[in-house]
Amino acid sequence: MTEKSKQVATNNSREAFKTKVGFIWSCVGSAVGVGTVWMFPYRLGQYGGAVFLIEYIIFTLLLGFSGVVGEMAFGRAMKSGPIGAFSKATKMRFNNSWGKFLGLVPAFGSLCIAIGYAVVIGWIIRFLFASVSGELAKQSASALFSGISVDFGNIPCHLIGFLIVLSVMIFGISNGIEKLNSIVMPLFFILFIILSVRVAFLPDALKGYTYLFRFNWEQFLLPRIWIYAFGQAFFSLSLAGSGTLLYGSYLRDDEDVFYCTGHVVVFDILAGVVAALAIIPAMFSFGLESQAGPALLFISMPQVFAQIPFGLLLEIAFFVAVLFAAITSMVNLLEVPIEVFQVRFKLSRKCAATVVILASAVVSLLIESGEIVGKWMDIISVYMIPLGALLAGVMFFWICGSDFVLEQVNKGRKLAVGKWFIPLSKYVFVVGTVIIFLCGIFLDIS
Repeated sequence: MTEKSKQVATNNSREAFKTKVGFIWSCVGSAVGVGTVWMFPYRLGQYGGAVFLIEYIIFTLLLGFSGVVGEMAFGRAMKSGPIGAFSKATKMRFNNSWGKFLGLVPAFGSLCIAIGYAVVIGWIIRFLFASVSGELAKQSASALFSGISVDFGNIPCHLIGFLIVLSVMIFGISNGIEKLNSIVMPLFFILFIILSVRVAFLPDALKGYTYLFRFNWEQFLLPRIWIYAFGQAFFSLSLAGSGTLLYGSYLRDDEDVFYCTGHVVVFDILAGVVAALAIIPAMFSFGLESQAGPALLFISMPQVFAQIPFGLLLEIAFFVAVLFAAITSMVNLLEVPIEVFQVRFKLSRKCAATVVILASAVVSLLIESGEIVGKWMDIISVYMIPLGALLAGVMFFWICGSDFVLEQVNKGRKLAVGKWFIPLSKYVFVVGTVIIFLCGIFLDIS
């Protein structure tokens, strides 16, 4: 154990994930969100099909085995969320805890993205209710969405989303977050696989597959597509210096972060692919234009289901699956500020969860308008999320030092990771995050 490791105070009473499988599913749940469903299929089709997929896989592997590994190991080493982890990092290097102020960036970013996310969850719940009741079959999806994506247009379903999250968060890590993800994330994949199989039998579905997986060497060489694939990989892995770092702080020292990351990377890629296989061929089958964002989820897909035999059941399965992805992501996002209130203000788990979720609900209700929440999410995604990831990368890979980093990432491993990990993390990941930050501002890749 290095001298720096001895300086890091551990919290042996800190709650932890009970199983490796539960931790992996929780990390998958944090990574696989609504963006996977409404953005990846669109970009896969628009930016070269197989070309984009290959580039996306390359970047997901690079970012996963540098950034995700780093955030997990950083959190586990410091047994804290971003504020505590950053504080301990600067204390180790400079004998000063000023890093806690920088830790506010990813913590606040996590809270803000959760506030915006809650609006989308409210929309999903409203559409799920409309599907179950048959209301959606009686009116156009466009009209329903227009009616709820306005100021105070969806309050009951909006609040139901918060109640679902609160009911999970008050039970803690193993009994709440771990159990939720261990159940709903496998169901997410099962439901989307069922949808993709059904879609395969639609007329002209083959055209959708051709569109998705065509390979064009000219597109393969376009820098812009590489940049978009890089951005998609970055955001789909939930790199933000917050949620993954915090989940890592609940991970036992005898677990292998590379093994866990490998599973997260594989399931993250699979989630995007099965979503694409369920959505794009269906779009082609009914002559609908492939879109991204809310228009795909709440307007285009209901139009598809309305024309498919047993479409109502498929529509319900679709919105249930999307709701699972959204809820697990929001749980991860809100766990960061909840941990802050628990540690900094010495509140009980139930009290901290209630305070954070009530405050989030109040703010979230004020931005229910689709236009407002869209701008809110754009600002957070472009500026705070990559900045949080960058700060976490600098703190762990640069401030803590190479020896400390290698010691932490090798905990729980039978075969030690070599020094190659240092340049991969210090230069490829950290410099890459700077590129993501700049491209988000100038190219809108979030």
